[in-house]
Amino acid sequence: MRKAINYINESLGIDAIENPILNKHLGNLPMYITQAYKLYDVIVFNKNIVLIEQRNEDDFSVLQTEKHLQLIRNAINKTVVLVLENLQSYNRKRLIEKGINFIVPDKQLFLPELLINLSENYTQPKSKFKSKCLMPSSQFLLLYHIIHRYNNWKIEEHSFKEIAKKLDYTPMAVSYAVEDLKNHDLIEVYGEKEKFIKFNLERSELWHTAQQQNILESPVLKTVFVDELPTNVFMLKANASALPKYTSINPSKQKYYAIEKSAFYFLQKNNGLLNANDREGKFAIEVWKYNPVTLLDDFPVDNAVVDPLSLYLSLKDSNDERVEMGLEQIIEKMIW
Repeated sequence: MRKAINYINESLGIDAIENPILNKHLGNLPMYITQAYKLYDVIVFNKNIVLIEQRNEDDFSVLQTEKHLQLIRNAINKTVVLVLENLQSYNRKRLIEKGINFIVPDKQLFLPELLINLSENYTQPKSKFKSKCLMPSSQFLLLYHIIHRYNNWKIEEHSFKEIAKKLDYTPMAVSYAVEDLKNHDLIEVYGEKEKFIKFNLERSELWHTAQQQNILESPVLKTVFVDELPTNVFMLKANASALPKYTSINPSKQKYYAIEKSAFYFLQKNNGLLNANDREGKFAIEVWKYNPVTLLDDFPVDNAVVDPLSLYLSLKDSNDERVEMGLEQIIEKMIW
């Protein structure tokens, strides 16, 4: 199931996390269903779906699976998506013909109920979904373009594949992010064999337009407190620990750092976090929806701190007058 979640996140540029389905829902299902499938709750584009994984794919039958999926859907009243490690072409065709949601990690993501159909052979996403806010990957591209205006390497001068390689995304994730930016009227796409993007506004106008439309979100997924910083992991100073670099505000006693979500979950899985909790600790680790190190790139800072625009977005809802003053300084002095 982890491969399926990673594939969803990379392809759609989101931050889906799977959780075992609640027992109250399992209680509505026949025992032969719970014995034959593993079920997980997942949020995709603010829609609650259930991923189901067959315990033994050797028993796979399209006709039988269709009946089981309908039974599960009726019992829990949620969109149900089948996850398969392998899928023969004739069975794939039958699933598509029947409009059955399915995922084959790293190969195809077919979710007709969410208007999504992506496969490794497609160069353009088929979804016409327009999110209220930019997806994390879309926001990443927008901020990178605004921040690195003086860099030699510019997003507008490179193809989707080159952007993906430079910014550590899959080509499919970049294609989907580009579609999202296009849906919000921030860019135009041109080119035939190789696709390129052109932003519709100057950088300062892009920022103000995005702010007015309220389509930019905090990059922080959650904050976790620890007693010691994990070893062998490079992290950037964030939050109040990063403000002194861009503003006249003094550092706080609480030390903040930012880490990309997949790196955090790797540490969590391998017991790399000492006394991790959501309340207190010597260090506060912000888990980010996108990679703060990649976004920083070669931005001219002497200290290892997060980029100024993501910092602004992470603190924009603060009620602290000092922080609000600092955010004004970021926009006035560091960006324009």
